[in-house]
Amino acid sequence: MGKSFVILGSLNAFLAVSLGAFGAHGLKPVMSAEMFAVYQTGVNYHLFHALGLLIISVLVQLWTSSRWVVMAGWFLLAGIILFSGSLYVLSLTGVHYFGVVTPIGGSAFLVGWLLLLWAGIKA
Repeated sequence: MGKSFVILGSLNAFLAVSLGAFGAHGLKPVMSAEMFAVYQTGVNYHLFHALGLLIISVLVQLWTSSRWVVMAGWFLLAGIILFSGSLYVLSLTGVHYFGVVTPIGGSAFLVGWLLLLWAGIKA
C-alpha cells in the first residue's frame, strides 16, 4: 500500500504543479480575478494533500497493520478529486453547479485527517 500512495502522491504533486503553472501562464490573462482565485484554491489544496499522500506512504510502512492510515489516504485522494476537481471545473466553465461538490471534497479531506489522527492515537 505504501508504494501505491507514493505513486498517487507523486502523480498528484506533479499534476498540481503543472496545473498551477498552466493557470499562472495560460489562464490568468483570460480568466476573471474571481475565477482565477477559485482555480488557485484548487491548486493549493491539491498540492498540500498530494504531500499528505506522500506522508501517508511513509506511515503505512511504519504502522504496517494500520488500516486507519490506508483509509486516510483514500479519503485524501477522494478530497483531491472532489474538492480540487470541482474548483477546476467551476473556474474553467463558470458553471456554479459544480460548486455543490466542493464541500463533499472538503469533508473527505477532514475525514482523512481525522482518520490519520486516530491512527496516530492507536499506534
